[in-house]
Amino acid sequence: MELILSLIAGAIAGNVAGGLIKETGLGTIGNSLAGLAGAGLGAYLVSVLGPERIVTLAGGGDAGAITGSLAIGAVSGSAVVLGIGLIHMLLAE
Repeated sequence: MELILSLIAGAIAGNVAGGLIKETGLGTIGNSLAGLAGAGLGAYLVSVLGPERIVTLAGGGDAGAITGSLAIGAVSGSAVVLGIGLIHMLLAE
């Protein structure tokens, strides 16, 4: 369940981040896919580092797990889209 929430948050955040960099955006589908990839990578890294730390920081319990999953998905998804946009902008010069 947390992985699905993280992926959804990543796709949404990827589109929001892509909207901020319209000149170098990847389009709706590209932003969504990059956000999904970023959210998946972020969820994997959290699972390796120990999800109990994230749950504790987010408030603990089920609400903390959901909040942590949404935050990880949104942050990592938007970071990937912004990173790809930055690379695209630098290569276009």
